[in-house]
Amino acid sequence: MSPDISLTTLIVLCLAAGAAGWIDAVVGGGGLLQLPALLVGLPHMAPAHILGTNKAVAICGTTAAAVAYTRKAPMDLRTAVRIGLAALGGSLAGAFFASGINSAVLRPLIMVVLLAVLAFVLLRPTFGVSTAPAAPATRRRVLAAIAVAGLGIGFYDGLIGPGTGTFLVLALAGILHMDLVTASGTAKIVNVCTNVGALVTFSVQGAVLWQIAAPMALFNLTGGAVGARMALKRGSGFVRGVLVVVVVSLVCKLAYDQWGG
Repeated sequence: MSPDISLTTLIVLCLAAGAAGWIDAVVGGGGLLQLPALLVGLPHMAPAHILGTNKAVAICGTTAAAVAYTRKAPMDLRTAVRIGLAALGGSLAGAFFASGINSAVLRPLIMVVLLAVLAFVLLRPTFGVSTAPAAPATRRRVLAAIAVAGLGIGFYDGLIGPGTGTFLVLALAGILHMDLVTASGTAKIVNVCTNVGALVTFSVQGAVLWQIAAPMALFNLTGGAVGARMALKRGSGFVRGVLVVVVVSLVCKLAYDQWGG
């Protein structure tokens, strides 16, 4: 299936993908911009094709960010891979059920996720600014992270997706007591695994618009690489204001499309 879209729409989608890659690399949650952009830009496409195309794009930026973090951020790769493998299984299951999602349900669900993230960011002014002291990960906390950040958030990522990076950062920082940069880097490795699992399922179902995903992926990859380097150099506090503005704008747009358009 290949939708007929204008050059202007494609350019806007590519710019959104680049911005999403940048936001996702720094603080997580790039899907909060990219998935709604696809919903708005491709209003007549089935939800499964929107979700599949989103995954094909997102995996590029997430991989670029993961490589950048792995090279410079202090991370426990063994723990990250264990959580990532659980997330891979969770995302495969989530993507399998995603094919049955109705578009009338998808938009409200995304708005709920957006509002939840917005509330958290506004109620926690130190999110993305201050960091918690690092602590050795105990077996119990690692198992909890595998269950929550791996299976739980992995399933959500395969099913819907937006906000996964942010949720992973929050879960990893809260459960494993990681500082923000380490949590962001670890989240990228886990997110690569969830994207792989979901993308495999969507590809098998033929639910990826590769003609649109390819140019968007180039922008997303560039945004992810730039964002990771900025996060490592400057921290992620400067993105907080941008994230709030983006989330508010998207909630308003999706609400208008759902009930007022």
